[in-house]
Parts: sequence; C-alpha cells; structure tokens
Amino acid sequence: MQATTLVSRTADLFDQGLERRSGSALLRFGAARRRQDDRTGWSGEGAVAWLDAGRGHVWSVGDAAAAAALVLNAERERPGEVREFTGPCGSDALVGERRELADVVEWVFRWTLVEPPAMRNEERVVELGEEHHEELVAFLGAHSPAHSTGPGSADVSLWAGIRDAHGRLVACGALSRLRDSGVPLMASVATDASRRGEGLGAALTAWLTRYAVREHGCCTLWQLADNLPARRLYDRLGYRDEDPCVSARLVGVA
Repeated sequence: MQATTLVSRTADLFDQGLERRSGSALLRFGAARRRQDDRTGWSGEGAVAWLDAGRGHVWSVGDAAAAAALVLNAERERPGEVREFTGPCGSDALVGERRELADVVEWVFRWTLVEPPAMRNEERVVELGEEHHEELVAFLGAHSPAHSTGPGSADVSLWAGIRDAHGRLVACGALSRLRDSGVPLMASVATDASRRGEGLGAALTAWLTRYAVREHGCCTLWQLADNLPARRLYDRLGYRDEDPCVSARLVGVA
C-alpha cells in the first residue's frame, strides 16, 4: 500500500473540508472544530486522523486507503502508544496487510439533529442520580454485562431509567460524551431481559435523544453494523445512517 503524505501533528483536521462530506460525521462531531495545538493529528490527501492519547486510539475518516496509511504512520511515529484504531470500512484490511489485528468490529456512527417522534412509555422515563448508582451497577450487570459505560464514569452527564409499578428498575441508559468535542453520546441502554419487546428501550432511547437535542443540538451513538433491530429503531427515531466504520486492536502493542 502506498503511504499517503504525512503532515505535521499540529496540522488542522478541517483544512480539507472533509467534515462536510457524507461519511465524515465522526470528524464533524467527534473532533473539536477549533484548532487545538496540543492535539496530535495527521492529515493526508483524502483523509485525516487524530489520537485519543488516553486510550491509545487513533480515529480516522476519509478514503479508506489514505486513512489506513495515516493509522500506520501514526503507529510508526508514536511506537507503543497507538494500540487501536477506528476508521472507514475497508481500512482494517489495509492496515492488516502490515500489522496483525484483533477484535475487529464493524460499527455505524449514527447521529441526529432533530427531536424524534414521541414513543409509547416515554412519559415514564425519570432521571437517576448518584444515589441510584449501586442499583444501576446491579441492573447492568444482570441485563447488559457488556455495557460500554458504567455509573461513576467521568464522561457521563446523565443517567435515566424506567421503573415498573413496584418501583423496580426495568430499563436504563446514559448520555456520555465524545471526549475531544464533548458532543453527547448515548450509551449503555439496557432493558430487563424479561421485559424486552414492550418498547421500553425505544422509549428510553427517544427520551435521551430528545434531551440531548434540546440541550446540545444533537445526539450521537454507535450501532453494531449487524444489529438489525437497533438499525430499525434508530431509523425510526431519525438517526442518520451514512457513516460505516471499523475498529480493531493492533496485536503486540501493550
């Protein structure tokens, strides 16, 4: 694979106007629009990439070949620091020609700027505070062990839930944030396994989306590419579906 030209790490990510193109919403929402001199970023023709140093994660958007070249350049420039990456679909195969990969997962980065249509049971959603964290930990452990965000996370601004007639928690979810930009990111939406199919997850998702759009003007989320029920729900709630991505871990990097 021909390596793309590597521009200095202080290069502005928005010089190419990629954020205005379909498939680049991750740049538009995930990276702060203002120039950040302390942000490690790379730019090549048709792609840009930036580093979340805390996670050792390189994010990239644009042409798959150019994005893959930037990921490889980033790993060479920051040996031992770049442990994983997210890029446009197809970039994993190209990075995989040079580096062994593991935990390859295809996602769709979805987003909306509009409030969703009202969902049944949405009026039952209530905000949950710190005093409910132990309850949330137990609920997520029982009904969504692979949840992405837990109570007490510094990135979470809000937890919400639905209770049954006896006061028991039957659904929950959170608004987290994309680290660089602070844009709201929906996370850890879960429903009691015995209550699935009643629309509780849809109600909670609609409520969180509405809250984020009213407070921040947008809401984002990650959807597994092969999760068809989630795709149908997010379509119904108005989430855009034009940003397929792939994430992978670089094998052998501690």
